Amino acid sequence: MCVARRDHYLIDGYNVIHAWPELKRLCGDLAAARDALIHLLTEYGAFEKYEITLVFDAMFTEDEERVERVGRHTRIIYTGAGETADSRIERLAYEEAHRGRTIYVVTSDGAVESVILGAGACRIPSLEFRKQVLRVKRELKRDYLGTVRLPEARYVVSDRLDRDTAAKLDALRKQTSED
Repeated sequence: MCVARRDHYLIDGYNVIHAWPELKRLCGDLAAARDALIHLLTEYGAFEKYEITLVFDAMFTEDEERVERVGRHTRIIYTGAGETADSRIERLAYEEAHRGRTIYVVTSDGAVESVILGAGACRIPSLEFRKQVLRVKRELKRDYLGTVRLPEARYVVSDRLDRDTAAKLDALRKQTSED
């Protein structure tokens, strides 16, 4: 059986955080902004059946590269010391496109655009991608959450029991309370 390959989205994490108003407000706490973005994109990728690779810069740190998996189809890459998210995204786009994958790069960085387009990937500006993610979020809410209605009356177990069973349970309850 042949399984279709998922389209692959390469996302410039900090570029998106600084472009989306709801994430930009969290910039005082970058960990919270990253977590919010990861949550949104994991949900988006699962619903749309995309593979997501989210890349965050560690250019000016001494940290080593770190890769995390969130679910089966979401990967988060924290680049190592001396490597920018842009260079990592460019390299990944080139490698994946040459394997015949459909690649979308989410960034608003014009310098990255020419490289990834030359590699055969497609570019989606960060704010345009936000519209796609918010549309999916609305669809999820509408289709899976819908309108929640509480029951009009309270259902009690004793309302569903015949008299004999209710009497036996009552006798057991009284027996255990006397012991």
